[in-house]
Amino acid sequence: RYGGGYRPCAACAPLPAIRYWEIYNEPNFGEDLAPQAIDASRVLTAPTMFRGIVAASWGALRATGHAHDTIVLGGLAARGADGRPSKGAPEGFPGNFGETKPLEFIRALYCLDNNYREYRGGAARVRGCPATAAASRRFRAQNPGLFNASGFGVHPYPLGPDTAVPPNRTSTPDPNFAALSQLPNMAKTLDRSFRAYGSRRHLPIWNTEYGYITNPPNRSGVSLATQAYYLNWAEYISWRNPRIQSFMQYLLQDPNPTVGVSEYGGFSSGLLFYGGRPKPSYDAWRLPLYLPNATQRRGGRLRVWGCVRPAYYAALDTRQPQHAYIQFLASGSGSWTTLQTLTLRGSSCYFDVPVKFPSSGTVRLAYVYPPTDLRLAPTILSKYVDPLEPSVSRPVSITVK
Repeated sequence: RYGGGYRPCAACAPLPAIRYWEIYNEPNFGEDLAPQAIDASRVLTAPTMFRGIVAASWGALRATGHAHDTIVLGGLAARGADGRPSKGAPEGFPGNFGETKPLEFIRALYCLDNNYREYRGGAARVRGCPATAAASRRFRAQNPGLFNASGFGVHPYPLGPDTAVPPNRTSTPDPNFAALSQLPNMAKTLDRSFRAYGSRRHLPIWNTEYGYITNPPNRSGVSLATQAYYLNWAEYISWRNPRIQSFMQYLLQDPNPTVGVSEYGGFSSGLLFYGGRPKPSYDAWRLPLYLPNATQRRGGRLRVWGCVRPAYYAALDTRQPQHAYIQFLASGSGSWTTLQTLTLRGSSCYFDVPVKFPSSGTVRLAYVYPPTDLRLAPTILSKYVDPLEPSVSRPVSITVK
């Protein structure tokens, strides 16, 4: 069905080929896979079930012509809880429907305790793990999906007490969490889990959900301007880390703030308000711009990093290089000037260049869609955005001393 040749009816065009897969969604979250744990939460069971899901999915994808596709595991939630039974939680945490801490989940998935020792005997059998050293030597061959996948997915949201925390840190530094700033710990956990079975592979990490809840429309969250700023900063952090293979924005559009659980604005992490009106983060996502340091000594240069996201696709569609412009507005001036022209040929949207600024002021990124771009079809944004007008990034203030 997903090989690129399947026609759902005789007169229908073939369904498009699917070449990217993520096996399951937040399997460490009890509302997705339960029970998470049994025996007063002393035995994690969701990792055992997920190990079986990976094995079945891996075999099915290989059997149906998808062996060479990108196949990512997990999509883990970034947080979780553990703890003994209490009056309010008679099964302990995570119990049936709570969240298992993601790095604990990974170790249990690979049949390791929290000290990276392989389970043995009854402790192994109750978790579906090899009970003897001889059986452990077969574990890697018997679980090819766990060791040969394209990467491990995670949703490193800044949620809970981290809702308004910058992307380079966390207010809850639990060593088993996996917020964006903690992904190096996740990489080490994967590496140690692989080494336990003789593999030196460094499995890539895929960020497959990320975003910042905004106020408005929610009663909590970051301001609209901060959402735009933090998204650009977070993408820069991800770009710098060679283990992180993707950066994902979720949602595109906010949910209806007047319906059901969305009574107070809901998961309002969208680039668009409900109904389609763009937030400042829409332009920030389309043309990310980030300066690690915004203060320049006179005569020096500042590092300007960013991405011309639509140019990547336009170059593929038109087979022509695309141009974007780093523009500058001097303090007290009323007109923008172009300081540098960027040429992008379709291999990547990213750039990282030194720029000399003549004075203090504001920098932005500008891009004009080609009229022949095949992707410029009417969308929900049509009444708000004209794609043939110059698109610009969020403005960034710089100081020259």
